[in-house]
Amino acid sequence: MNSRDIRVEKVVVNIGVGEAGERLEKAQRVLGMVTGQKPVQTMSRTINRDLGIRVGMPLGCKVTLRGEVAEVFLKRALNIRERRIQAYSFDKEGNMSFGIPDYTDFDGMKYDPEIGIFGMDVSVVLRRMGNRITQRVLLRRRIPAGHRVARDEAIQYMKENYEVEVIE
Repeated sequence: MNSRDIRVEKVVVNIGVGEAGERLEKAQRVLGMVTGQKPVQTMSRTINRDLGIRVGMPLGCKVTLRGEVAEVFLKRALNIRERRIQAYSFDKEGNMSFGIPDYTDFDGMKYDPEIGIFGMDVSVVLRRMGNRITQRVLLRRRIPAGHRVARDEAIQYMKENYEVEVIE
């Protein structure tokens, strides 16, 4: 593998519920069924008195997938979207996000009246090898602009490796 080759670093699957309680537990069950991994609760970082949100209040759940598991899940998620992604789904750093309207769209998932309907957000982080220098403790450095994944490169990578059609 060349150091200029782009790869999928991670795929984060998120369900935002907006409240704690039974609905959050159902969302965690859905994420566990879809990804096969145990979800983690996401906590509020701010206060919103109108919505009754406090700091540290659970608002949703997420699962982070890496390696081959992430690539297999990404292929399944793109098949639901019929391998069509809007151009605005890519940011300038080469990351991509899209939504899935219902968990029953995944093959093998059946509608459960106890759970209801839950959609989810899928975020894909694309990186080149060597990105670890931005996160390590000793000798932390920045990545030069030429080594970062640009938006156009990310679109080209998704077209070539996942047969994605990008809609302008």
